[in-house]
Amino acid sequence: MIDWSAQRVIVTGGGGFLGKGVCATLRARGVTEDRLFVPRSKHYDLTDEAACRRMYDEAFGSERASVVIHLAGEVGGIGAYRARPAEFFHRNLVMGAHVLEHARTSGVIDAGGRYVLVGTASSYPAEAEVPLKEEDFWRGYPDAGGAAYGLAKRALAGMLRTYHQQHGLACAHVLPINLYGPGDHFDSESAHVVPALVGRMVQAQERGEGLVCWGSGNATREFLYVDDAAEAIVRAAERVEAPEEINIGPGRETSIRELVETMGEVVGFEGSIEWDTTKPDGAPRRAVDVSRAQKLLGWSAAVDLKTGLARTVADYRERRVSR
Repeated sequence: MIDWSAQRVIVTGGGGFLGKGVCATLRARGVTEDRLFVPRSKHYDLTDEAACRRMYDEAFGSERASVVIHLAGEVGGIGAYRARPAEFFHRNLVMGAHVLEHARTSGVIDAGGRYVLVGTASSYPAEAEVPLKEEDFWRGYPDAGGAAYGLAKRALAGMLRTYHQQHGLACAHVLPINLYGPGDHFDSESAHVVPALVGRMVQAQERGEGLVCWGSGNATREFLYVDDAAEAIVRAAERVEAPEEINIGPGRETSIRELVETMGEVVGFEGSIEWDTTKPDGAPRRAVDVSRAQKLLGWSAAVDLKTGLARTVADYRERRVSR
């Protein structure tokens, strides 16, 4: 186990939704503010190699980082991925390659430092059996809708393996499933399913209106509370030294219909709910096998869906009032 009070930690993307949770978890472990560095994009454009090199130079002065958690990325919805696939592939690939290479050139690896790459379940092959198992990670092409992002992250996973092989880098590759929780992005036009639904349902309740949901509601997904994901990532930094893939998810599939009904209970929704079956369901199932995370990290998700949704809805309502 790591003595976190003695570590100097860089968290790229530490100002984002998941990144804030990771930083909070690190602070709870004993990482002090002067030993936690979160590079902001306005100061460090990580797609610029010189800026990335400067990040390592300036993070802790003459001392080097001992743990790097790479969360930063350029993400979007399916429409954006289809419209600008080269842009998403290039920016994510280059950003991750610079962060990993300059962990080497700045001395992180030589000093026995650790590196955690946070990837995406979108990197899995489109034809992989559900629940997704880590041994199938490399066995096919990702779904076309998110392939640009998923392939870039998969390439970085391959790069991580080579740095472990040639330079002895202690590292881990963590693959979260759909995240949700307080602090998420609730814009219904670009948000993922849980935050988009929160915004739509709360506003429909306030207006006394009904809600129309896409598809039949029968498709299943997994929804992982953000603090549970953060705990898994920090445990990976503590316990794993080889670049094998590690799925993290709640270990329970939830139908979209159940999600909507549970959300309705939390919101106190009194309107009608209709299902527009002319709209697509998407993939019938999407879930990950988490037995490796349980074995290697001693980790299981702690926050059940209803509790997590209640906290998320409360956060959304509080942020709307404070605007």
